[in-house]
Amino acid sequence: MAANQSASSLVSRTEGKTLVIERVVNAPKELVFKCFSESEHLANWWGPQGWETKNYTFEFKPGGMWHYCMTCTDKNQGDFFGMESCGIAVYEEIEAPNKFVYKDSFADKEGNVNESMPSMIVTMEFVEYEGKTKIISSTEFVTEEALQQVVDMGVEQGYASQLERLDALLEKLQ
Repeated sequence: MAANQSASSLVSRTEGKTLVIERVVNAPKELVFKCFSESEHLANWWGPQGWETKNYTFEFKPGGMWHYCMTCTDKNQGDFFGMESCGIAVYEEIEAPNKFVYKDSFADKEGNVNESMPSMIVTMEFVEYEGKTKIISSTEFVTEEALQQVVDMGVEQGYASQLERLDALLEKLQ
């Protein structure tokens, strides 16, 4: 098991073919869950700093789909400027405001899944923690190699960056 902790209090570890990332945010659990489960909130923070997210489809219900694309709008990000990264999530289980589970796949703008990239099962948990909320993201990959492929792409740094954007949104909403 490998573990990392960044300055933003993000803690990550691998457990076999599962990547677990935890972070505490300064907001009540119900509000944090709402920021993950409502399209207009999600579009305002999903993706790393300097990226904008457009939701093409958003059906937050079991069997529902979220199709989105992120675009790098920050010229200071060099080769990433103008790059698009799209995905499709299919929600499998929802227990508001405590947890939801979805299958996440890389896709294109038209919603075609990129079969050359690993799909993953993501479990998001929201736990009350000292008057705040601990977000626990557990992402299960098909293989340890598929997990390593996504780690090598910078998933931990990207997730830390987008949670900083979530912090800013939560501050505005409270």
